[in-house]
Amino acid sequence: MNLRRFSVGLLVFAGLLVAGWLTYRPDRALRAATTAVAQMICAKTFVSGLDPHTVFAETMERPGLRRLRAVMRYRVETDMRMVEASLLGLHATRATFHDGLGCVSPQGQKPPYVPHSDVGALRAAGPAPALPDFAQPSAVEPTEPALKTALDHAFEEPANPPFRRTKAVVVIKDGRLIAERYAPNIGVDTPLIGFSMTKTVTNALLGVLTRQGKLSPSMSAPVAEWRDSGNGRHAITIEQLMRMTSGLALDETNSGFDPSSQMEIHRDMAAFAVHAPLIAPPGHRWAYSSASTQILARIIRDVAGGPEQAIELAWRELFNPLGMRSATLQYDGTGTLQGHANMLASARDWARLGLLYLGDGVAGDTRILPEGWVAMSATATLDTDYGAGLWTNRSQHANALGRARAGIPADAFFAFGLLGQRLVIMPSQRMVVVRLGDSVDPDGDIKGVARLVREVIAATESPATAAK
Repeated sequence: MNLRRFSVGLLVFAGLLVAGWLTYRPDRALRAATTAVAQMICAKTFVSGLDPHTVFAETMERPGLRRLRAVMRYRVETDMRMVEASLLGLHATRATFHDGLGCVSPQGQKPPYVPHSDVGALRAAGPAPALPDFAQPSAVEPTEPALKTALDHAFEEPANPPFRRTKAVVVIKDGRLIAERYAPNIGVDTPLIGFSMTKTVTNALLGVLTRQGKLSPSMSAPVAEWRDSGNGRHAITIEQLMRMTSGLALDETNSGFDPSSQMEIHRDMAAFAVHAPLIAPPGHRWAYSSASTQILARIIRDVAGGPEQAIELAWRELFNPLGMRSATLQYDGTGTLQGHANMLASARDWARLGLLYLGDGVAGDTRILPEGWVAMSATATLDTDYGAGLWTNRSQHANALGRARAGIPADAFFAFGLLGQRLVIMPSQRMVVVRLGDSVDPDGDIKGVARLVREVIAATESPATAAK
């Protein structure tokens, strides 16, 4: 009798183990980790030109990766422009660099589709930028003591970890670059990864297509898998995807087990995301979700006419008019831009993107985004401090109120990215501030950014600075 009970208990335990494995798929979480490491080392080595050993060390300090530090291995094949990461040889993932297109991971058995686009030619063919050209070959070091002190504080490090690792700061006031500073081995032209600041680029491309009459935020999302009116996802609109209120089970936790993490190990990221179950009526529930933005990236690709046409759209309608010559979008295995994350650009070029939004979607005399687009994008969603591709202080959410108390104006809105990537747009101050870095503290050095903004505002309001 006892033996029978033991056997039954053993079978039940084995069944629970199998069910847990099938539910949580730890192998996929581990593959997501090696994919993230390979992609990061590849992009920062071959696009940013940084030292791969330093990149690896800093990458492995990230939450969710640091526990794997002892078993994570990587190798860089410079001649092949390839990086491979594995866990003691298991769950190996490769990322390969392609000129102008960043790094692509060949997930699955089928080779990745690499767009046949000459980004160098697209960049060179662009007209003169409509925005002011910050052409100084070296960093603009402020002469005003208060501005210099603000930059000093932005680059200060605590005595003990977690370290802030500020890489770049750019300050623009009234369209003029008034202060900037860079960490060692980083310069005015170094492309730096923006992580989720890329979502604002996706927002801008959607705005361009809306201005052209090819899309509308209120229309049902043109997703082939949702075409059937009997499919509950059919009612999801583009704006609901932008606002992350689709109702799809795509909540992001950066745990490795969540859909946005596991999306990264699929050749077609959006195809993975569009099959998520509907768990709430569209428009009623908010949850941060990179996967939702990746669905929008595929919509941009399809409406533009394909991968190559989407790349041409980005350069013709956005990057070239703004003078964002260093921009490097990255792509999944189907040639769809990674619209949720991972674009690289110099700090000056991220600032140029901010100037477009500061100017209500107009660059020089050219309207790039439709009238009202910026206001819509910066308007809070439900009871959150998230808009539609931008975070916002135009909200009564505790985070927005806290940022305002810390000195970031109440009308400000932002592009935010992992590890403290910050693009702060402040219409009331006619100012854009960019801070890029590798901060692993839980809040991404938002306190440091708030101090930077507060001190820069005080410095530019001083009589000495205002007279210049």
